[in-house]
Formats: sequence, C-alpha cells, structure tokens
Amino acid sequence: MPFSPRRRRLLTAAALAPWFTAARAADPAAWERTVRAARGQTVYFNAWAGSERVNAYLQWAAGEVAQRFGLQLEHVKLGDTAELVKRVRAEKAAGRSSGGSADMGWINGENFLTMKREGLLFGPFAESLPNFALVDVAGKPTTRIDFSEPVEGYEAAWGMAQFTFYGDGRRVAQPPKNLAELIAYAKKNPGRFTYPRPPNFHGTTFLKQVLLETAPDRKPFYAPVPADPAALLAPLWRTLDELHPLLWRQGKQFPASNAVMRQMLADGELHITLTFNPNEAANEIAAKRLPETVVSWQHAGGTIGNTHFLAIPFNARSKEGAQVVIDFLQSPLAQARKADIRHWGDPTVLAMDKLSAADRALFSQGQAPGSVAQAAPVLPEPHASWVEAIEREWARRHGQ
Repeated sequence: MPFSPRRRRLLTAAALAPWFTAARAADPAAWERTVRAARGQTVYFNAWAGSERVNAYLQWAAGEVAQRFGLQLEHVKLGDTAELVKRVRAEKAAGRSSGGSADMGWINGENFLTMKREGLLFGPFAESLPNFALVDVAGKPTTRIDFSEPVEGYEAAWGMAQFTFYGDGRRVAQPPKNLAELIAYAKKNPGRFTYPRPPNFHGTTFLKQVLLETAPDRKPFYAPVPADPAALLAPLWRTLDELHPLLWRQGKQFPASNAVMRQMLADGELHITLTFNPNEAANEIAAKRLPETVVSWQHAGGTIGNTHFLAIPFNARSKEGAQVVIDFLQSPLAQARKADIRHWGDPTVLAMDKLSAADRALFSQGQAPGSVAQAAPVLPEPHASWVEAIEREWARRHGQ
C-alpha cells in the first residue's frame, strides 16, 4: 500500500539521521551588512542552460534582484556543470584565489563532491541565510545531504527532484509500478521503452534506480565505492542483460537525452519515457507539446530523489551578492514561481507549515494534468563515488 506523506518523511529521515545537525540561526546585523555590501555588485551565475523555461526564470530573477537589491545577475550559460568545476579548479591551480570568473553555480552530486573535497567552495554559508529557516530539512532531508555527502553549509538547497516515469495513458493503461512490471511491459511491447545513454544524467539515474531495486542490501551504496564493486553491481548487470533485448533497437543504441525520448514519446515511437522532474509531463501538456492523456507515475517502493543546490566558488569576486541572490531564490516568492508549471514546475525545498498563510497561497495551483497523482517514497541517491564505477562498467559492457 502507498506510504502516507508523514511515513515517507520518517523513513527517509531515519535513513539519513547520522547527517543531521542543528541549524544555525541567521544573524540580522551580519545579514544587513551583507546586503549593503552586495549593492552594485555583478553576480555571474554559472548554470545549465538547456531549458527555455529555466533560462526565462533566471531572467525574471535577474530583474527582481536588480530592483530589490541593486545588483546585477548574469546567467553564464553552461552545457554541463562539469565546465564550472574544471574552470574553478584551473583557477585554483593558477593561484587565482580571488576575483574568480564565477560567483555562484547550480550544482549537486559528483560535481559538489569534487568541489567540496578539493577546497573549491566558499563557506559554510547556506544555513546563515535568512530564508534557510523556511527550508524543509525534516521532511526533505536531502536538503542537507547531497548524494550521501553531507552538505555542511557549502551549498544551499534550491529545488527537489524525484525519478519519474510517464507515458500516454491510451497506450499504458496500467503503468508499471516496479521494475518487474516494467520488464513485463517491455516483453509485451518490445522496442517501446529505453533510457538515455550514460553518462547522460537521466541514463545513469535509471541505472542507479535498477541497482537499488535489485540490490539485496542497499546500505553499501551509501558509502564510498569499494576497491572491487563487482559483486555489489552484479544484480544490475543481470537485470540489464534481461532488459536490453526488449528495448528500443534491442538495446544496441540509446537516445542521447531524455529530451530526445520525450519527442520519441510524442511521435509514438516510445510508450514510456523518464525524467527527474515529477512535473515535466504536466509542463509539456501545459505547453501543448504532449496530449492530456499523458500520465506520470513513480515505482511504488520508491524512486531516487535528490535536491539540487546553489554554491559559491572559493574565489568568487562577488560573494556578498551571490549570498543575496541565493537567499532570494529560496524566498517563498521565488520558490512559488519556480514550482508553478507555467514557469518551471520544479518542486520547492520549503516547508509549507513554516510559511505564512499569504506565502502558502502562492503555491496553491491544484493538481495539474499529467502530474504524479501519488508520490512514492524517496530513495536517497547512492554515494557520488558510485557514479564513475557504474558508468565505466556500463561503457565496457554496453558502450559499443
């Protein structure tokens, strides 16, 4: 039976309990000094630019922070967040300890792990922001733990994500609610499902979802990858050996991205696709790119969920401005617009019970066509070090 929202929170919080620490309260006087220092600064925000909705949202945010705080926000458009990591690393190697090219970045997962461990981040700062008090650290514990790596104030929660499937209800009358049912559907409908080619983020996430659903014990995946992970990964490869002949083009070719798969779904070439945004199908329906018969679902036993974050490089030129921008992006106003499918449809990091009635009303949109009707429990991301091990072995076995 489905878990209640309260029980889902308890299950996830219990799994991550070792990383919980007491929150720091914001210092009003210190924050006022930060806001004053930020005025007139230009903040170079390095962020993925692969979505028109994301880009438009950041343009809106730039206008808001200019009006409210007298600073300029510039979106440095990235194709991959790894570009930011490489640039900041190169600047540190060259001795550029101040005046860096990036003031803030949109990161999580292995990129955060790399930057944190190599001393490439400014902080801790996140829990000193005024709007941190509104973040749902209890109900959404991945706001303080990133791919099993403690955040420790070096990045600020910005949005939530959970692995989700969707398809046209006219073709998928009974959506598969677990991996076994997905394989059974693929057997009855060969060639109508696939996943993006790793190291595409969505493709790698599908592999991690399969891994967690097939593992007899998930605990080892929340620790750094061991020297020889072969035995732990064996259930994943056995499952893929069964599934691949049933996929689009018999698993010998893979789409480049979930955006490609979304178009294949719209064209009828695929019956089921996947995303990390539970509202993606609702967004596409609202934009008239998918029919209203499209439905979304998550595997009943749980799907991988995480938080994406905002961070400040260690050598940022405008550290004060970056903190002001990040605090605004955590505000109820900015979070509600971000959650609205008319603008982005990215789930909020805030706790509704911490908001005023007026702020809660900003989020009142109702159930949009195509959105997930019953959210599943969140399965925390495996430790970030598993990504390389999984992708490397997948490429050896299936990367022909």
